[in-house]
Amino acid sequence: MNVSTLPGIEDLTLNIHQEIRVRASLEATFAALLEQLGPANEKTDGTPMPMKLEPWPGGRWFRDLGGNNGHFWATVQSIKRPALLELSGPLFMSQPVANHVIYRLSQEGNETVIKFCHTAFGPIQPEHREGVNKGWSHIHAKMRERAERA
Repeated sequence: MNVSTLPGIEDLTLNIHQEIRVRASLEATFAALLEQLGPANEKTDGTPMPMKLEPWPGGRWFRDLGGNNGHFWATVQSIKRPALLELSGPLFMSQPVANHVIYRLSQEGNETVIKFCHTAFGPIQPEHREGVNKGWSHIHAKMRERAERA
């Protein structure tokens, strides 16, 4: 008889909150966000990893490897230009994990403030738990650079 112990809830959850301040308009920041999550996406070492993001409700966010190969990351749950982008799906995790990512953008003076939250529930692999903050921080830094150049 095999006996297994279920992990505690803290071992099954992931919560990341970041606030990103961008010296650009709301519209330019939102456009840069879509570009960075899509065709301009790259790994933390700078290796291109272009994605496709269909920016409408029900649109897909996925990595297209060509020849009908790829990796589905999420569905656009909600989009309200230029103030909200909400995604739900497995993201980069190939196990039964539910992920929810939300970007809320608002204007404060001459800056756009992004409140970012990534919540996940399920058997999250240690390498995902370790690398996810670094990955999001890289994406957000590149997005900020793109928006501020525009």
